[in-house]
Amino acid sequence: MLLRGLSWLIGFQLLGTALNVLFFPVIPGPIIGLVLLFIYLLVRGNVSAPIDEAAASLLRYLPLLLVPPAIGVMAHVDDIQADFWAIAGSLVLSLVISMVVIGWLMQLLINRQARKKGEQ
Repeated sequence: MLLRGLSWLIGFQLLGTALNVLFFPVIPGPIIGLVLLFIYLLVRGNVSAPIDEAAASLLRYLPLLLVPPAIGVMAHVDDIQADFWAIAGSLVLSLVISMVVIGWLMQLLINRQARKKGEQ
């Protein structure tokens, strides 16, 4: 069962990589594969046992993926300190812009839902 689930996951990743090479060079192949897997699961309506088992076994090793970025931060701490204000400014600016856009979108959706309820 585990091998079948891993084969499904790797198959979607390979399909995403193929689409990346052929049509979408800007979007990473594994991301395309992840979106294709999501669409497949939405159409199917449930997660099959092999995919569920493979995903559960891979989730145990997820913390290991955080080790390389942490080492990178520690190895380049001088560069980060040199550009601290630029990094902090860009993070704050992106946060503020995101909050404004999300607030505007939320208001738009609330008004749209209120209009639909008023029509009924």
